Amino acid sequence: MTATALVVDDEVDLCRLMQITLTKMGIKSDVAYTLTQAREYLEDKSYDFCLTDLKLPDGSGLELVQQISGSRTPVAVITAHGSMDLAIEALKLGAFDFVNKPLELPRLRQLVENALKVAAQATAETAPNTRTPEQVLLDERLIGQSAVMVQLKTTILKLARSQAPVFLSGASGTGKEVVARLIHDLSPRREHSFVPVNCGAIPSELMESEFFGHKKGSFTGAVTDKQGLFQQANGGTLFLDEVADLPLAMQVKLLRAIQEKSVRAIGDTKEVAVDIRILSATHKDLAQLVQVGAFRQDLYYRINVIELSLPALHARQEDIPALAQHFLALIAKEWQLESLFTLTPAAYQRLRQHEFAGNVRELRNILERAITLAEDSEIDVSHLGLSTPVAPERNNTADMTEATEATETARSVPFEEPVLAVTGKHAVSAAVNLHPYRTNSQPYPSAISSLAHPPLHAPASEASYNDDDAASESASSTTELPQKGLEAYLQEQEKRLIITALKQTDWNKTQAAELLGTTFRSLRYRMKKLNIDDGRYDD
Repeated sequence: MTATALVVDDEVDLCRLMQITLTKMGIKSDVAYTLTQAREYLEDKSYDFCLTDLKLPDGSGLELVQQISGSRTPVAVITAHGSMDLAIEALKLGAFDFVNKPLELPRLRQLVENALKVAAQATAETAPNTRTPEQVLLDERLIGQSAVMVQLKTTILKLARSQAPVFLSGASGTGKEVVARLIHDLSPRREHSFVPVNCGAIPSELMESEFFGHKKGSFTGAVTDKQGLFQQANGGTLFLDEVADLPLAMQVKLLRAIQEKSVRAIGDTKEVAVDIRILSATHKDLAQLVQVGAFRQDLYYRINVIELSLPALHARQEDIPALAQHFLALIAKEWQLESLFTLTPAAYQRLRQHEFAGNVRELRNILERAITLAEDSEIDVSHLGLSTPVAPERNNTADMTEATEATETARSVPFEEPVLAVTGKHAVSAAVNLHPYRTNSQPYPSAISSLAHPPLHAPASEASYNDDDAASESASSTTELPQKGLEAYLQEQEKRLIITALKQTDWNKTQAAELLGTTFRSLRYRMKKLNIDDGRYDD
């Protein structure tokens, strides 16, 4: 069936150009020159998409956007050069996308193709008693059916149809990159690249080259041409993670690239058009940074057309059992463990009482630690390593019943390929609350006991440690705190102990684990955490 479109503009020549372009694409179109005429067409017919100018003789195209946005017909707007504020207002009202005058036909064709994909997706969603591939993907990627998660999934589907910039806000560990990738994978841009970039990880002097690329010989070290992130994301989505960390100088250049939809590589003489959608995120209060002058207000308005706030884990506690089962399966898969771990009802209840300051990422870290410490495939409260909650424990029969059912389900369901949940791309393991190698009450093996508790600072003389008072006085006067912090210092000592044990056993991990008084699984986990490979260390 031939697609149909409604074109609304008071410039006759421009309407003819758009009509000819649509006809060549196999699309039948009606043309309206006024707002009133467009409304008459919409009363009599339904269209696959609508393209309207924002300035019409008898009103504003924004009125048409408001009227159509409630339906499933995507509407795009045509804006005059320099009318970016109006375009942003249209996107906030529900416009699908916008195109600038003077009209560039390649850009118009791309917009029309995307609009038709959105229209086809909206038609599929209205089919009765069917779950679309988009809905299946949402349930696979976003674990949980709490009220806030159902609302989040609905919002993501709507945002995926739009081309508007989206700003993802939320605490660390809520899964901003996972949601950004979902928006891309559900959008008409899914066939092109999703390019994530951590703005805080790029040195300021390399930012322009990373974002826009450079030509060979443009500066010292530029031995070849390099394609920038904007060019890599052409046709797809560019995800700016931790966008608040961009220096002010780069914010100006980024703003221009977003407004003009074109970039110029360092050392090049011409600009290259790019068609990208911008998604951005940060755990910081971007509005507050604007107030203190640390972030440009104009850039803030460009990237924050639509804000999506991600819920913290404590706001959806009923999803914890499903998330826990998912992560247990995922960890077992990644660590190549033979058995599938399960949680006892008491462990489920304790997890639901935890505050989870680190959100979903913290939940995964806790389960990684629990698997490491568990003696068998069942994880109990003691393996979670959580402190006793301040508030008295709830004696909720319904909670215990649900936890018991979750445990039985995990035991009965066969192992399947795990999928992503709402978490960041990488889950950094939390430190074990016990001493790294004191997994039982036995003393340290004598072979490495001398390294177990190295002093923070070498004593002035060995005699100063022969008397407790003298040692105390010496420590208070000479001890220095580690320059890189306590956590980095302890990890370095932990790494030294493991390498020492591995050397003494000729890198036999089973024997090294026995020497350290821990399990093989725990040793392998710590080697992965500390980036100790199976090579050899000579120092």
